[in-house]
Amino acid sequence: MSYIRLFNHYIHTPYLILGCVELIVLMLSVHIGALICFPEITELVIEVSSPLFVQSLVFGLALMACTLAIGVYQSKLTEGHIGVLIRTIVSYCLLGASFLTVFYYLIPSLFLGRGVLSVSILVAYVLVFPVRVLFFWLVDVDALKRRVLVLGTGKSAEKLASMIQAEGDVASFSIMGYVKAGDESPSIPDEHILADCGDLAQCAKDHRVNEIVVALDERRKTEGGRFPVDSLLDAKLEGVEITESIAFFERETGKIELSMVNPSWFVFSKGFSFSQSRDMLKRAFDLTVCMVLLIFALPFMLLTALLVFAEDGAPVLFKQTRVGINGKKFTLYKFRSMRKDAEKDGAVWAKQNDDRITRIGNFIRNTRLDELPQIYNVVKGDMSFVGPRPERPEFVDGVCQGIPFYNERHRVKPGLMGWAQLKYPYGASVEDAENKLKYDLYYTKNHSFMLDLLIVVQTVEVVLLGKGVR
Repeated sequence: MSYIRLFNHYIHTPYLILGCVELIVLMLSVHIGALICFPEITELVIEVSSPLFVQSLVFGLALMACTLAIGVYQSKLTEGHIGVLIRTIVSYCLLGASFLTVFYYLIPSLFLGRGVLSVSILVAYVLVFPVRVLFFWLVDVDALKRRVLVLGTGKSAEKLASMIQAEGDVASFSIMGYVKAGDESPSIPDEHILADCGDLAQCAKDHRVNEIVVALDERRKTEGGRFPVDSLLDAKLEGVEITESIAFFERETGKIELSMVNPSWFVFSKGFSFSQSRDMLKRAFDLTVCMVLLIFALPFMLLTALLVFAEDGAPVLFKQTRVGINGKKFTLYKFRSMRKDAEKDGAVWAKQNDDRITRIGNFIRNTRLDELPQIYNVVKGDMSFVGPRPERPEFVDGVCQGIPFYNERHRVKPGLMGWAQLKYPYGASVEDAENKLKYDLYYTKNHSFMLDLLIVVQTVEVVLLGKGVR
């Protein structure tokens, strides 16, 4: 299963193919819906210049965005066919219908009509569901997965093996085996080590390998004190991709493995770059989204303020110092969800079922309504709409002493939503902070406008399902 690096983010090619196929099917559903609703149309003719083509394109893109938002495209979806079925119903009938209703109100010329819209959604569901079932079956077939050979049998290779095991059966690759290099002490079980790989290029050819992952503990200790450059170049010239273990881990998991990182990697790896045009686009995106969000959120904000005041009195807002870009401190605003004396004994991590949280506080935390006042922080420029979540100075000072490279997450503005919030549950310990840092560093290294859009869309699932809340 190959992959494409698109806008600094790795996407597996089969998922791009699925997206293209689904878009065609969804557009076709609109034309079939029109045929059903208007029997006088006797044949299916698709013309790019026709208004129906544009309407079907909008319909397809809207339902695909809602599908992405509800998590149907997740490679780790473990709910089976029933989960795909339920999520598809929700994405089409709830999110899709609601989004298209608002969209058609804003641009009436693209309205399909209630009858055609309803029939098109039904036809789309009937056609798309079997396509998805077939797709998820195909991506799980070993014969279609990338065939990977690991160069190394030491501790680095063992870490890689642990990661692969954690990925389970949904990994997009199959490990053909591990190759011992030089006098490296093996940490990999003997049954996984290939004994017939004296010629690495020939070994890769014999096992039909697509990629060799270099996972050596010490490159200077192989092949008589030399890195096996000749063997790897021979394989590369045969069309085999050569990848470092840290890059492989980043691509397959969407995070940076801290134990594989050394200080120079931050300087020489792709990413961690500055772009004035990207920053200007991000700022314009922040302000636009915040203004639109404020229009829809203002009634909910007023109601939330009244509920908080009715249960526990003033103050309604909660102010707290957080660490922003380049370590600069700023004041963050939230609706108060805990008792007034919640931190009488000092700053502590929020816990599961924390008894300091009020009844209304529990509701607004689950629905993320408590975060809405941070729109002001975004407009002010302390935060961005998307970025690593800002932490308290008390926690940052302690965590920096125990976790290497923690301050590197402060190279970008903190955000209302982030990559780590999509991939990891709420953190309430140093161990959680370290795991979240792996995702924050991935975002800091690879952030782009398109990755921000992806995070915004996928955050819908987090809000609707209450994922990562304490």
